[in-house]
Amino acid sequence: MNLANRITLARIFLVPVIMFFLLVNLDLPPIRIEHFSITYNQIIAVLIFIVAASTDSLDGYIARKKKMITNLGKLLDPLADKLMVSAVLISLVEMQKLDAWIAVVIISREFAVTGLRMVGLLQNQPVVAASKWGKWKTATQITAIISLLINNFPFAFINIRFDLFASWVAAIITVYSGIDYFVKNKNLIKISDHQG
Repeated sequence: MNLANRITLARIFLVPVIMFFLLVNLDLPPIRIEHFSITYNQIIAVLIFIVAASTDSLDGYIARKKKMITNLGKLLDPLADKLMVSAVLISLVEMQKLDAWIAVVIISREFAVTGLRMVGLLQNQPVVAASKWGKWKTATQITAIISLLINNFPFAFINIRFDLFASWVAAIITVYSGIDYFVKNKNLIKISDHQG
């Protein structure tokens, strides 16, 4: 297994670690500053999430630079991203920090696009690479997740719900980027329809 795929696997293995720190109560007192508070669990979880999210670009860069692109990597990389985002979104719903419908919209889009990619791989058909909307989708999702994980810091001090705004923006761009991706890969749907 090459280095790029090992980094991707490490990201997958960090998913349950992030969930552990989000959902298991370590019985430590929270950090309080005026009306703002955050638990040590959340701080640890957000740091691990940032490290894991940053490896997404790293494994892709290494795979391209060192010519390590493999079919396993093509499957594992998007799967790792989807697992991480889905796990954290579900944890945020459980923590009552995110409306379930936003999590469902984002997760549904992620798995629909992954399904279309797998259709392309199975049929040996080229899949259009992620557009700028895909990159915006990732950036807005990560921004929303981090703002929710850190309890809207520092905007909580000025009573602006940036975390809520970021969640809505992430949901809207996620839907739009999904539509964009399906439109650009409509040939795969036609091919699978004819073969079915």
